[in-house]
Amino acid sequence: MSASDIPAQPANPTRNVSRKLLILIVLVALADLLLFGREPGLNLFLFVNAIAAGVLLCSRKPQSLPKATGLLALAFVLSAPLLETTSWMGIALSLLGITCVSLAATGLFPRRLVRLPVVLFRFLLDLPLRPFRRATYGRLRHSRRPTPETIWHHLRGWIMPLSFTAGFVALFAMANPLIDKVLRSFDLAYFLQFLDAWRIGFWLIVAAFVSVLLRPRLKRLARRRPDQASDAVKPESAFFGHAALLRSLFVFNALFAIQSLLDLTYLWGGVNLPDGMSHAEYAHRGAYPLMVTALLAAAFVLAAMRRDGPGNRSALVRSLVHLWIAQNILLCFSSILRLDLYVESYSLTELRVAAGIWMGLVAMGLFLILLRILLQRSNEWLVALSLATLVVTLYAIALVDIPAFIARFNVAHSSEVAGEGMPLDIDYLSTLGPSAIPALDTYLASLPAEAERAAPASKVRSALVVDEWQRSRDWRSWTFRAARLDRYLLDHTTLAR
Repeated sequence: MSASDIPAQPANPTRNVSRKLLILIVLVALADLLLFGREPGLNLFLFVNAIAAGVLLCSRKPQSLPKATGLLALAFVLSAPLLETTSWMGIALSLLGITCVSLAATGLFPRRLVRLPVVLFRFLLDLPLRPFRRATYGRLRHSRRPTPETIWHHLRGWIMPLSFTAGFVALFAMANPLIDKVLRSFDLAYFLQFLDAWRIGFWLIVAAFVSVLLRPRLKRLARRRPDQASDAVKPESAFFGHAALLRSLFVFNALFAIQSLLDLTYLWGGVNLPDGMSHAEYAHRGAYPLMVTALLAAAFVLAAMRRDGPGNRSALVRSLVHLWIAQNILLCFSSILRLDLYVESYSLTELRVAAGIWMGLVAMGLFLILLRILLQRSNEWLVALSLATLVVTLYAIALVDIPAFIARFNVAHSSEVAGEGMPLDIDYLSTLGPSAIPALDTYLASLPAEAERAAPASKVRSALVVDEWQRSRDWRSWTFRAARLDRYLLDHTTLAR
């Protein structure tokens, strides 16, 4: 028999399952040490990257050093916002990072990046169904078989060694007073604290979460049958055919042209509005409805310009779509300007910051739709680029102290500091948390000591300082943002801890 006839030796499933079980236990113990009963901070960053390392160690095929280094770097970069501060955006980016590492370690990561959103969607779609899969029930029915692939097989192998060890220790304790003294010195109360129901529930949740990443699955999507007719041979719909699209686009362009002309006249041109209406009212009434209009327009364009559809085959329809998208992008910028005018009159809030970011994302999405049509790309390309834009935006926002930015903006544009605008809303600044303290200091420094508004602002500042000093000082809850604020307080306050 030649060497080429010798079958390749498969990977040892027993060793792989044992390694996964060991890493799962280690990660659960690490989660208990870092996260349970602690405020989130540095601990989340450390745990996310520990999961990424554990996933790579559990991969059936050993990863090459460049690939493993690249995946760990990906998890590190996407979880880096957690070092700045704990936020939902940072947590979402971290989950994206370890999910990509999990998919890459198990060979499920797509070769083409444009397929990544579909793979992530299939992964997320499979999560709630995994406990109820027929295969899971099948494994439970056959779990009594002592096969090398069952965890019960490995646990059962420890029953006899542990039993005999306990018996030997008991006998040695009876025969040796030193061993008996050591055993009696153990504090059972310390070990009983780990039997807390909340703690055990936390362990189970972490174990379930980590086990999903150690062995990811993708839900199968329904495929089109070969005998189904393609869009090219389907009869043209009377409601969404060439004639309907052409009439719709003519009407839509004319209607949007009227709205764009009004915005160019009153918003961009600064023409005086009719009596009884201010620019702030004009801006406030139009900002949010116009964004809904742009989203509906984007959905219509995607449906009209589908591949091999009647709209995609007509040069006139394509030209009208290009014009309509351009008007929608102008509509988005008009909405942003409306929001800016409203903020100048009524100050800045977290909701208005979110609205501005959302408007920018919608405008970028419309621009990507236009590129998709001009470059004749697929919807997968559009979704992948949109997801990349969203991830980059969330990453940038996660690194910015939004409450501090709002506080500085409102202070700088208040009537007390700028000499015009609205008075500073001290009560709203108090809801922004300790990040508003530096802005409050600027505000107090601009007021005379006997000013009426100095007392409420000083009271709010003192309360925020107390809240900051009462924050946990555990190293596991450390963040860059909190450390910077602590350093600022040490340099600018005389309040004792």
